[in-house]
Amino acid sequence: MIAHENNPNNNKWLVIVNPNAGRKKGEKDWEEIKDLIKKTGIGFESVFTEHKNHAINITIEYIEKGFRNFIIVGGDGTMNEVVNGIFIQKDIPTTDITLGMIPVGTGNDWGRMYFISKEYKKAVKTISRGNVFLQDAGVVKYHRKGVEKIRYFVNMAGMGYDALVAKKTNVMKEKGGGGPLAYMLNLILGLFQYKNTFFEIKINDNEVFKGKVFSMSIGICKYNGGGMKQLPNAVPDDGLLDVTLIEETSKFKVIKNIKNLYDGSFTDMPEVKTFIGKTVSIVSRPRNSIYLETDGESMGHSPLNFSIIPKSVKIIVSKEYLKINGG
Repeated sequence: MIAHENNPNNNKWLVIVNPNAGRKKGEKDWEEIKDLIKKTGIGFESVFTEHKNHAINITIEYIEKGFRNFIIVGGDGTMNEVVNGIFIQKDIPTTDITLGMIPVGTGNDWGRMYFISKEYKKAVKTISRGNVFLQDAGVVKYHRKGVEKIRYFVNMAGMGYDALVAKKTNVMKEKGGGGPLAYMLNLILGLFQYKNTFFEIKINDNEVFKGKVFSMSIGICKYNGGGMKQLPNAVPDDGLLDVTLIEETSKFKVIKNIKNLYDGSFTDMPEVKTFIGKTVSIVSRPRNSIYLETDGESMGHSPLNFSIIPKSVKIIVSKEYLKINGG
């Protein structure tokens, strides 16, 4: 049962802390972060996540208790879980909930889009200023063990080679490793495991590609993999999904162009195609041969169906982002 609108929790913040984020930086640095939040005068409670997807349930539980303001102390994966909690609950509009972030993760690609500093003092100051922005959310229907699942995301989804690299990096994280250097290592090592896969792709129900694909990204924001600009033209509130498709290519050419992933210039390669659309559907041969990651978290496999929910997530962004983007 939803708390009454006069519930005092409406003005209080819930801080969701992922203690394992950033190779346990969430746990190690929490006391420092907590003191910085206290100095702002923000009233808050805090909860630590205890296992994968726990932040989804925490978010739903505290929305029911009347909380409307959430701070994520974690990385892109923790943000993804909180956003999924917001969309799974159906009692209040998603835009009634405000999200702020203090990045302690290894990639922090969502925060990079909005110039949210990795310096805790600056990140907390951004939250205390309260400059809000409504961004789009993506939603994907995918499959796992023959069952259709659904996942929301606010940064980027990757398929093919991108999903393999994310999976290898996530395994390293679970063992206490991870980070942008781990992503780079897996980017190279994965080349010797990955086989180009046959994709059939429709955008807005129109077939745009049929053939072998090396990697594919679909999303809202520009960055993944610790600063790689996979969707260089993405606008997070335009109501459109940006798509980057890399056709079958050689291992040598991938290695030669890795540096170009960081400034988006890899899209000039003849093997790269870019699209925009409201819906994207992907079928592979074999049908379950494409794997998926959303906001860096490994999900399931094809067939895949993406759509967008315009201006549905209320976030706190830096004043620098609003200044540059006319806010």
